[in-house]
Amino acid sequence: MRRATNRLEPRFLSLKTFWFTIISVCFALTVVVALSQDVPNQAPKVPADIGARLTTIMGTVEEDGEQLRFVTEQRAWKVDNPETLKGHEGHYVHAEGHLYPNENLIHITAVKIPTARETRRADIK
Repeated sequence: MRRATNRLEPRFLSLKTFWFTIISVCFALTVVVALSQDVPNQAPKVPADIGARLTTIMGTVEEDGEQLRFVTEQRAWKVDNPETLKGHEGHYVHAEGHLYPNENLIHITAVKIPTARETRRADIK
């Protein structure tokens, strides 16, 4: 004879039901995380945001009429603060500054004459 079950008596889930519940919760969390990462309201990162950090770069200072240009082996940059480059016209220099690739602009914060090891020949090899 079977014993009558009491409603207060705890019921145990089968192992299949337990694993199905765990996998369902994991899947639901994965979907929520995946959908929250692709929020359309977030502004995409543009190179101007990335280029605003301080960068070390080497190149030649050239006069272009009234303006100065900082020419590297890859491109020529407009200098927004040419007073920092006064006296270095025609020289190969080691500069620190903020690059803005979208505007083709560089804001130079420090200029140094390169050591013999940092000359153009050392960069080309």
